[in-house]
Order: sequence, then structure tokens, then C-alpha cells
Amino acid sequence: MNLDALFTPRGVAVYGSVKPGKMGAILIDRLVEGGYSPVYAVNPKAESYRDAQGYDSILKIEDHIDCVIIASPAKFVAGVLEDAGKKGVKGAVIITSGFSEAGYHDLEDEMDAIAQKYGIRYIGPNCAGMVNTKWNFMPTLESTPNPGKLAVISQSGAVGGLIMGMSKEANVGVSKFVSFGNGRDLNAAKLLRYFKDDPDTAVISLYAENIAEGREFMKLLAETTKTKPVIIIKSGRTASGQRAALSHTGSLAGADTVYDAAFAACGAIRADSIEDMLDISKAFCQLPEAKGNRMAIVTNSGGPGVMSADASEHTVLTLPEPSAALKDKLREFLPAFAGLANPIDLTVEGTPEQYGKAIETALQDEYDVAVVIDIGTPYLEATPIAQEVVRAAKAVGKPVVSNFKVGNDIDQAMNLLDTNGAPCFASAERAVRALSKVVEYSQLKAKVVDMNRTFETKEIKTDLPSLLEYEANDLCYKYGVSVNHCIFVDDKSKVKAACEELGFPIVLKIVSPQILHKSDVGGVKVNIKSVEEAEEYYDKMEKIGEGKDFRGCVLYHMIDQSIEMIVGFSTDKQFGPVVICGMGGIYTEILKDVSLRIAPVTETQAMEMLKELKTWPLLNGARGGKHYDVEALAKLVAKFSELPFVYPQLKEGEFNPVFIYEKGAMAADCRMILK
Repeated sequence: MNLDALFTPRGVAVYGSVKPGKMGAILIDRLVEGGYSPVYAVNPKAESYRDAQGYDSILKIEDHIDCVIIASPAKFVAGVLEDAGKKGVKGAVIITSGFSEAGYHDLEDEMDAIAQKYGIRYIGPNCAGMVNTKWNFMPTLESTPNPGKLAVISQSGAVGGLIMGMSKEANVGVSKFVSFGNGRDLNAAKLLRYFKDDPDTAVISLYAENIAEGREFMKLLAETTKTKPVIIIKSGRTASGQRAALSHTGSLAGADTVYDAAFAACGAIRADSIEDMLDISKAFCQLPEAKGNRMAIVTNSGGPGVMSADASEHTVLTLPEPSAALKDKLREFLPAFAGLANPIDLTVEGTPEQYGKAIETALQDEYDVAVVIDIGTPYLEATPIAQEVVRAAKAVGKPVVSNFKVGNDIDQAMNLLDTNGAPCFASAERAVRALSKVVEYSQLKAKVVDMNRTFETKEIKTDLPSLLEYEANDLCYKYGVSVNHCIFVDDKSKVKAACEELGFPIVLKIVSPQILHKSDVGGVKVNIKSVEEAEEYYDKMEKIGEGKDFRGCVLYHMIDQSIEMIVGFSTDKQFGPVVICGMGGIYTEILKDVSLRIAPVTETQAMEMLKELKTWPLLNGARGGKHYDVEALAKLVAKFSELPFVYPQLKEGEFNPVFIYEKGAMAADCRMILK
């Protein structure tokens, strides 16, 4: 995607009033103070401002113009774009608000039609502008950042402004920043595609309030994370911001859970806040790739060491104790009173040389990453220790993060760490979290889902909003999903043959589209042991179904009960089919122990879902218990997750329960709802 006219323009015209305090003047201030030229001011009175020569029309400017920055009232924007198009302009930053966000869709439609007519790519409307630090191009209403390797994409101008302002405090440099506002042309997905190939950008961050065309976004995200980390802040984590589907399965998966699953499937990292995003970005910008998750903590203070160990508990990091051989090596240069259990505690007497050698030895021998803590005193220097940390980190080439506090030169020491590959964080806990996300990214990108899987589709022929139970069962059975196969009979004369084919004992259920809860009306009979009994209950079901569109009965061979699981799929508005699995039966609502993925999943991914369950140990033979056939269950989940792609008319589906045995797994009850 060629966006040179936007990011590296050869000349810029700013539309808007240049009176003091007006947006046109502010934007010219930003451009001139950032070091960009040439800049031209376009306004009805042809007023000049600072270094910007004034014109009343862009068509009167003799020099080449690649980009226009528009801060004119909304009703004039279409006309501005018309003139810009005639001038040959190919890029626009539309700061002006008052379009679709205010209900004026017609103005936005008119503006977009003109932009398309002339091939103008634009940001906005209703945005806070953009930044390219390498080009000294700063047409934004927000703070201008220091140069660096982080690209920032923000749907919200205010949030983008916060990120720009806080990036300086966090010592994180920015390559490019875009506030895309209404995103009528360039939105999150299109900007992600651009930054994926941008040589000045090493890390991408995104703030989004919603994501349109979720599947297409996922495809692009999965492609991007193969080469660059993407950190996402998605607002709407709370229950009040979540959307619940009407189905039983859908109610288990709030929208935020689906976003988590989508981002993880594509190898993206989700941040909880702006501070968190900047911490994680800082780590990615500074650190080499992590090759494993074994973390060493090197500290001179026991308390912070323990707190950082606690912070690692719910991350992908592990904190193993050093081997006897490594402890012997550490004893050769550490004092006898040093702690060697990990955290490796040098105590307050730890010297710069001991810090450096402890980091090198631990990372060379047994550990993949390290957190270094120095809590100094106000009368001693911290820089010598920082220098040794930097030297050791470069020597081993593995990720090292730090937390330095106190010292008569602490600012100098922290800056040294931040600019030399051992980034310093406000607390040891934040250092651990940022480091854990670097490790998590290495794990996620190794198993990014294939978003290009395709299936041969089939049509379901029915005039009902839901499949009848036997129809849903038959659909699954024919596709190869492990279900308890059934036989539908629409006349008592067919009962005998069905019983003989299935074998006793038999379960018999009423079939009627008007009877959803069969047990409530006596529409289910279990443990039938003879043909006569089956025929007798067929007659009873026919009576129950009088006046209720009675279709017949469905018969199953009665299977042994075991641990009950639930497997289901629903259709998310943004991301399409999602699949869940978890504990079934009465425990579904009580425990809500479920795992969710964007469908379809492979058997390997389905096994990962099972291992996430709190009840996984129960399935896997905890404390000498039975080992259930989790491989068979994973195969069932994977096959089931493909159904909404093979049959696109399906909106929701659910197996509850699925029985898992020591050998095999089988669904006993099936429900399917159509779109």
C-alpha cells in the first residue's frame, strides 16, 4: 500500500483559519516547530502565518503539494478535496469533525466520493492528526513524541494524545502515530497493513474501541505478527460493555472473551492500559527475541525479589531454582551470605562486578531471561551497576529487564539502561510483566492459526428456525462428529426395526418443533428394554404431541454415563464462529469452567483448550484417578468446530452433554439453530 503522500509528502497545504488559537495556526505551529517544510496556508483571506505563505486557493500555489491538512468547517471539506484533487494531491489529513459521528452521514459520503474520484487516501475525519518523526512531519493536535521504533494507531484522538505524552515519560520513541478518527478510508486494518512493511517500525501498538470485519482483520494481524509484535488496547473489558448472545452457549462468552481469543490466535499481545502498553512496547523495542521462559531474578534486596517472583506466578514465566552445578559456579565469586535459590540475592553489599558476573553465569548456563533489581541508597552511585548490567546483557544476547531505584545518579543510570538494551521499569512487578509478554509473543507466534482454511459448503434444506433433534444429530453423524447415532420414526410400525438396529436399552424422545423442553412435558423415556415397551411409549408421545405438530419419535441406544462436558459454537458479530468446551451438565452454569477459541480449531488447539480448564486434572488422572480419552474429546471438538463453515446457515450449535470415557467420547444431545 503506497501512502507516501501522507507519510512523506514533498509539500503540504494547511486549510483553516490562522488566527491565534485556531486549529489552522496550531497545525502550522506543529509543522514548522517540527522542522518540516514547505508549508502553505490556505484560507479565504490568503493570510500567511509564520513560515507558511498564504493563498486563498490551493490551485494558486505553484509548487508541488502532496498532502492537505484540513481544519475547515465540515460543510467546506468536500470543496477543499475537490480543489486538492485538481491540484494532484494524493493525501489528506481531515481534522474537521461534524460528520457521521454527529449524524451527518451525507457530508461524509460526499467527501468520500470526491476522495475516491481523485485517488486521495485520507485519515479521518474527526481525528487528531498524525506524526512521522523520521520525516519531521507533525500535523497533529497532540503532543509530539521522541523518535523511535514504535508505531501507534489510535481510533481515539484523546487516547492517542495520552500515548504520545506518556511515551516521553516512559522513554519510548515513536516512528509514526496516526489518529484515524471515523476511519472512513484508512482504518485500523489498513494502517496495520502499512506498518507491517514499514522499515522504520519494529513494534506496532493499536488502541481500538471496535473492530470491523473481524475475520479480515485477523488474517492481516496473523500475517503481521510473524515479523513484528502487535500490542492492542481494546476498551470494553467490563461486564457492562459486553454483549451476550441469546443462546446458552453464547451466554458463556462475553464479547471481551472473544477479543482475547482472536488476538491470541493471531499472535497479538493485549495490554490492560496505556502504561501497560508502553511498558510492553518498551521491552519489545529494546530486547532480543526470547528463546524460552526460564527466568532468573538477580537482586540486592530480598523484598522486591520476592514481589517480582510473586508477579511471575500467573504469567508464562517459570522461576526454577538453580542446579547444584550453577550454585557452585555462583559461590566462586559471591559472598557466603548471598541467597542462591532464585531470586539470586547479592544483598546490599552486591558489587557491580558481582551483578554482571551473576547475570552472565545464570543466563549462559540455565536461564532464558532475567530481571535485575537494584534498590540503592541516596549517597551511592547506581551507574556502575547499570553499566555492568548492560555489559552482561549484551554479552549473552538474551532479554534482560531492570528495576533501579534510588542513587545519587539514578536518572543517569536509568537512561543508560533504557538506551542500551536492558530497559528499566517503574517497579520490579512491571518489569516482570513486560518481560513475560516478550516471552508470550515468542510462544504465540509459533502457533498462529491458519486463517486461510477453506471448506466445501453444503446447504441445509428446512423451513424451521432450528433443526429438529434427529436432523442435527444426523448432520453431525454424517460429517464424522462422534455422536450417539439415532433413528427417527414417524409411525409406530417402524419402531420395531429401529429397536433391533440400535439394540436395547433404548431412549425414546418426542419430536415436535413446538416442544423445546421435552422432559418438562414427559417427552423423554429412558431405559426401554423391549419392542412392546417402545411401541407403548410411542403411543404416549403421540398423545402428548396432539395439537403440537407431532412429527414422530427419535430413538437412541442408551449409552453409559460418565463425566459430562459441553461443546458448542456461536456466531460473534465481529469474528464469526467461536467454539467453546468445558464441564457440562449441571456444572455448566455453576462452575462456568469453559475455554473459548475462534473457530475452526485443529485437534492440537482443541487439546490446548482442554488443558486450560480448571477441571483438566480430573480428566487427566489427578491423584491416581482415571485417565479419560482426552484425545478423542479433542478430535470431537475440532470436528464440531468446522460445522458452521461447512454449513454456513448454522448460527449456533451445542452438545450438552458430551460423555468422555476411558476410551472414546460421545455426544448425547444435539441442538442446532439457523441464522
